[in-house]
Amino acid sequence: MVAGSPDNPVDSALEPSIPRAGQLTAAGLRARVRPPRFAAIWVATALLFAVSPLLASGSVSHGALLSMLPFAAILAIAGIGQTLVIQQRGLDLSVPGMITLSTIIVTTVARGDSGRLPLAIGLVALACIASGVVSGFAISWLGVTPLVATLGVNALLTGVVFQITNGASTSSATPGLARFALAKSGGIPNTVLIAVPAVVVTAFLFRVSVLGRRFVAVGTSPAAARASGIRVKSYEFATYVLASLTYGGAAILVAGYLGTPGIGAGDDYLLPTIAAVVLGGTSLAGGRGSVAATALGALFLTQLEQVVLGMGAPASLQLVIQGAIIALGMALRHLPASGAAGVLHGFRPHLRSTSAATQTPRRPGGLRPGSRRDT
Repeated sequence: MVAGSPDNPVDSALEPSIPRAGQLTAAGLRARVRPPRFAAIWVATALLFAVSPLLASGSVSHGALLSMLPFAAILAIAGIGQTLVIQQRGLDLSVPGMITLSTIIVTTVARGDSGRLPLAIGLVALACIASGVVSGFAISWLGVTPLVATLGVNALLTGVVFQITNGASTSSATPGLARFALAKSGGIPNTVLIAVPAVVVTAFLFRVSVLGRRFVAVGTSPAAARASGIRVKSYEFATYVLASLTYGGAAILVAGYLGTPGIGAGDDYLLPTIAAVVLGGTSLAGGRGSVAATALGALFLTQLEQVVLGMGAPASLQLVIQGAIIALGMALRHLPASGAAGVLHGFRPHLRSTSAATQTPRRPGGLRPGSRRDT
């Protein structure tokens, strides 16, 4: 009995789904032409560094890179938390207040005494946990929209900052913290040596661990994750606590690097953290993301700022660029689902013609030998 013959209707029914030699299928085409999910930021960053000397002389010199990397590293650490929140279909607007409050705590509690620095760092951790608990509880259990909840928490944190400082911050970081934040080890800024392991460990845990896969499942479809037995509210709640801790870690480095941070030390980190996440390719619709790509997005933004200032453009242009990036990310939030289908739609006539040329000849009437009506 020959497969595909009228005597073997089962094989005949399955026969059209078996790709033949030379047959081009839509799935095969997508597998061939689709780039890696987070590859765009790598290409964009490489191009930026390639054209930087042409746009601003000296923007990739040794001194310029050493002055840029600490800011990129601090932004990358804060971007870890924003990435986790956006993967859970939210936006964290408490970043400025959390960073500012943490810098105030680490400087006013220590009061220049390195022996009190561990106490100050511990209080920063407690403040971050408290902030994350409030945001996470309001969002996960009370059903408050993430934008509203985190904006309210940011207002509370700002109020605490003014209560502590009376509107003027004069405390300075301890000498030990300042030396560490400004120093280099092996020619590499210490801030970078902190940021790289933080990004690598976070990326590894959320990519290969069971908790990481469940985290992605919750962000992709809370309803499906709940049906699978995953405690969706617990994951959402923990996300905001972890995010606040990353903002606190970034703030400690900010305090050491600036020496005397003001009451607006965190204001420069809200838009950049969101823009870095969008540049990294994490969808604002939630689901899969990459903290490594976000870190590269932070590097891109920091180098771009250096180039813009080197060209003599006003600093306000950087805000325009960041806002445009976020607006583009919002506009294209559904591109992975609809955009790819639209691109592939243009290939469908070619796919049909290629498939028809390689399939079994049909009988008059348009049916293959052994098809349902033929049997």
